[in-house]
Amino acid sequence: MTVVLIILVALVVLAAVFIIVRRRRRPANAIAPVVREAMPDLLVSEIAERPVLVEETSNLDQRLGASRSIFDRVRAITSVGALAQDQLDVVEEVLLRSDVGVTTTRAILEDLRTNGAPDGVAAAVRADLLDSLGADRSVTSSAEPGRVPVWLFVGVNGVGKTTTIGKLAQRHVNEGRSVVLAAGDTFRAAAAEQLQLWADRTGADIVRAAEGADPGSVVHDALGRAAARGADIVLADTAGRRANSTNLLDELAKIRRVADRAPGQVVETFMVLDATTGQNALSQAREFLAAAAVTGIVLTKLDGTARGGIVVAIERELGIPVKFVGVGEGVGDLIVFEPEAFVDSLLHA
Repeated sequence: MTVVLIILVALVVLAAVFIIVRRRRRPANAIAPVVREAMPDLLVSEIAERPVLVEETSNLDQRLGASRSIFDRVRAITSVGALAQDQLDVVEEVLLRSDVGVTTTRAILEDLRTNGAPDGVAAAVRADLLDSLGADRSVTSSAEPGRVPVWLFVGVNGVGKTTTIGKLAQRHVNEGRSVVLAAGDTFRAAAAEQLQLWADRTGADIVRAAEGADPGSVVHDALGRAAARGADIVLADTAGRRANSTNLLDELAKIRRVADRAPGQVVETFMVLDATTGQNALSQAREFLAAAAVTGIVLTKLDGTARGGIVVAIERELGIPVKFVGVGEGVGDLIVFEPEAFVDSLLHA
């Protein structure tokens, strides 16, 4: 009996092993092959023209949107002829808020009281603003025969002076001129490195020295290199640590004397001002005028302020024309200042 049980158990075990082995050897479900269509003889029947990438640029109205919004209330006055006192009050508030300045504001209000606004308030204010922006805006890029023209740049730190130089260098290069940059701001950390980046970007030559070196010697060496290589213009950076520093102003006067000696000739001295500082820009400018003999203003960051009227205040109170304005971050956003386009952007409907 025991033998029979052993045999039965053995048969059961063998049967189980047989079933397991058979299942393991059973092939998995086969994946049906993908039927691919034959490749056509002609893959492309027509070649589309490659799209041209055009950088979108905003018009001046959009760039000066903050300043333009201040003048909304002036544009909203539809009266013609004589104006009521409350309308004159609106004009006065708008002009002062835009930093046109007290002198210009008073002159415009007096004109409106005396002559009214026969063609509308916006037209009358436009005409008065343009009268205040009648300065000569010509820019000189050539010097006497045998001398290298120099553009000297002055201004306090943080106004965008070095960036302005880089953008103007690109403008000169685009117009076919060879440019030498003089890294004369030897006191601000990384100023020379920043100008070096612009030199690399624009293809301009550059003369620089170690931090703390004499700025006059940098400008002198830049003039020597420009003369030796037949460069068309030198753009010279200067220090701008403090506008009220007597030593700094003396230094600027010295740099100008160096830059104006043969083989160089200073044909433009640009004061770079930050439009967002408003009336503070005027006090900065006054500190530099005597030392640097400024011939023109570069007003940066005009797109970032509602106080665009500072352009008028600068010209009226300092008697120096604004020649370039910055209306954006791009290289092409430093543009020649055109009074009619500027005023129209503020006052046209």
